[in-house]
Amino acid sequence: MTRPPGLPLERDAGPFAPPSAITRLRESRPVSPLKFPDGHDGWLVTGYDAVRQALADPRFSSRQDLGPVHVPYETPSMPEAQEEFEPSPQTPGLFITMDPPDHGRLRRKLTGTFTVNRMKRLEERITEIAEQQLDHLADCPKPVDLVKEFALPVPSLVICEMLGVPYSDREMFQKNSAQIMLRDQSVDDKMAAWTAISSYLGELAVSKRAEPGADILSDLARDEDLSIEELVGIGFLLLLAGHETTANMLALGTFALLENPEQLTALRDDPDLIPGAVEELLRYLTVVDVLFRYAVEDLELGGEKISKGSTVLISMAAANRDPSHFPDGDDLDVERNARTHLSFGHGVHQCLGQQLARIEMRAGFAGLLRRFPTLALAVPPEEIPLRTGMNIYGVHELPVTW
Repeated sequence: MTRPPGLPLERDAGPFAPPSAITRLRESRPVSPLKFPDGHDGWLVTGYDAVRQALADPRFSSRQDLGPVHVPYETPSMPEAQEEFEPSPQTPGLFITMDPPDHGRLRRKLTGTFTVNRMKRLEERITEIAEQQLDHLADCPKPVDLVKEFALPVPSLVICEMLGVPYSDREMFQKNSAQIMLRDQSVDDKMAAWTAISSYLGELAVSKRAEPGADILSDLARDEDLSIEELVGIGFLLLLAGHETTANMLALGTFALLENPEQLTALRDDPDLIPGAVEELLRYLTVVDVLFRYAVEDLELGGEKISKGSTVLISMAAANRDPSHFPDGDDLDVERNARTHLSFGHGVHQCLGQQLARIEMRAGFAGLLRRFPTLALAVPPEEIPLRTGMNIYGVHELPVTW
């Protein structure tokens, strides 16, 4: 059993395409055996149907403590096996790494917060935040880094306001969030970043429990069923996911549109296409490339027999380009019906904040296109620094002008 070269995450076919090795595997064997760098054997799932099935199957666990902390890519500092690849203990409150019933107990605490209707009521405020940041962008000397001045501030402002986290503390959590997202780093560096954020959130959770306000963390702090450690884990998850994913989608999505001028023109000519274009950009870019699962019993997937205890790497990027489900999936088409994409996951772990992310992206892209009709890259596209070494894909900077 061998691991195909370059797997799983180097986007060697261009800034917007999944790795070519993954694409080839999807065509020949959508559920493929895989050898991980620490020496153990597992599986790689690339086909749309198989990915959707795996994400919905409770026999595939999300618990990281069921297996080693598998890092499925080679780095210069990574030998074939390391002592640090030990079972990872459950982190209180981090419900995306839990299975039912623990997952459901914690996720239910938030379902009322992220309902479609509640998000719609927040839409006016989110649009206001986006417009204020567009005003700021217009006043910046050109060229402007769209990441720093727009894509990162908008979702950060929104999630800070919703959670009750002071936006003035953004430098600390943005810096440490980015550190946690790095793939090639020592355990010590990653733990230092986690400790910085968790200590900060722990102090904030204690203060919210003592004097709750009108925010999500305060609502959770009023629930005596939740420990401070669980509040920290939930707060970390919401803070990280609430700004990292949307920020990268806004910046990388703008880059993709600028590189596909006919699609950009279509959106400018018909702004009603923007909601559908957001879904297409989510599918086309798939900033969360992969997910891990662990088989808790022997099972079959895509005609392959997967043994109990196997690590399964699920390629969302490959599934979202599968031509059997999305014809011409390697093309960006803002008029495509892409609502069945898997960028928000599937099954019990489907992204809780997906409606919030959609609203932020709609407001962001609509505002950018309306306010800056001559928006253009300020450097050649090959000079855009890509986040190829991060767990959430995107761009580090996006210099633009108009």
